[in-house]
Amino acid sequence: MSVKVRLSIMMFLQYAVWGAWYVTVGNYMTAIGMQSEIYWAFTVSPIASIISPFFLGMIADRYFSTEKVLGFLHIIGGVAMFISPMFAEGPLASPTLFIVFLLINMLCYMPTVGLTNSLAFNHLSNQEKEFPIIRAFGTFGWIAAGVLVSKVLGADLTSMPLKIAGILGILLGIFSFVLPHTPPPALGEKASFRKIIGIDAFNKIKSKPFYVFIISSFLICIPLSVYYAYAPVFVNSSGIENPGFVMSFGQMSEFVFILIMPLLFPILGIKKMLLTGMFAWVLRYLLFALGAPDQVVWMILAGVILHGICYDFFFVAGFIYVDKKATKDIRAQAQGFVVLATYGFGMLIGAQLAGYLFNGMVDASSPEVFNQWQNFWYVPAVLAAIVMVFFAAMFKDKEVEKLEGAN
Repeated sequence: MSVKVRLSIMMFLQYAVWGAWYVTVGNYMTAIGMQSEIYWAFTVSPIASIISPFFLGMIADRYFSTEKVLGFLHIIGGVAMFISPMFAEGPLASPTLFIVFLLINMLCYMPTVGLTNSLAFNHLSNQEKEFPIIRAFGTFGWIAAGVLVSKVLGADLTSMPLKIAGILGILLGIFSFVLPHTPPPALGEKASFRKIIGIDAFNKIKSKPFYVFIISSFLICIPLSVYYAYAPVFVNSSGIENPGFVMSFGQMSEFVFILIMPLLFPILGIKKMLLTGMFAWVLRYLLFALGAPDQVVWMILAGVILHGICYDFFFVAGFIYVDKKATKDIRAQAQGFVVLATYGFGMLIGAQLAGYLFNGMVDASSPEVFNQWQNFWYVPAVLAAIVMVFFAAMFKDKEVEKLEGAN
């Protein structure tokens, strides 16, 4: 089996593991009467995102080959995920233990996101051309998992997606041991706390537009958590069948828009690309809010499909912006700092806020539930709009604009 085939299978399984359970867990928890704890299931991921850079920087990158670390982490995480439903329902039911096992899984899973990218880069001769193709298999994996658990098995409201995710994780763990050998990239180097979390990169860039970008990225991830945690629950409560499958439309649009991005970059430039992503955020939540009272299907579906613009035009464009701002020696640190600020602290605060809003505003048994959903979605719409206005007013990077003009 060629290296590229093995890397493609690795990336497919990597995101199939996550996609199999992440979209459906809220509806499963609602079905078993645990809806007030949904936000905790979406808090474990940002906690793991905050912790994983320390594991990668201090242990994985210095002492063990990448493929072996991947193998052990996926097997341990897969086992934790597979047995987690034991603590969701039945004689051992305990919301706390259920969330703890989801946390164990994500503590094992989140470091592997960076490790799979690192391993792939190490074995591709032309990274710029070959990596996007390999990474596309990850998107296919997420979509395939959503189609399987929702459309094929109709298991949105059951524990089956968690068990499937666990099995896929164990299989990926076993498969990892036949991946190309990749020695620890930082063998013999001294670990630095400031370097690991990207503070050195943050200080070296010393750019007001970059600081505005970081603040905006952090803030926009607060309403993003509301979408990840409660959009599938909203879709299901609106009477739309196979909500997990419907949510995969967002990943399908993500794939389409990432192909369009290279054509739009020279026309729009970085600021307009980022603002387009933010505007799509606002529009998505408004569509949910306006469509909620009468369960207008096209509005809800349009809100889901907008995920492609929301993600690609902000996050992918944002990573490209950071790449332009940072010098080669601090590029990886700078990207890591952005991930820590967004997927870590931003989504952590967002998940907690989302739970507070949902538990305080939405009562599934109330005859006014869809009006409540409308009020619920207005909150992230307003938050995203405030961030968009702040970014539009404060962000102006002449240095990057000159680079764009030169290209």
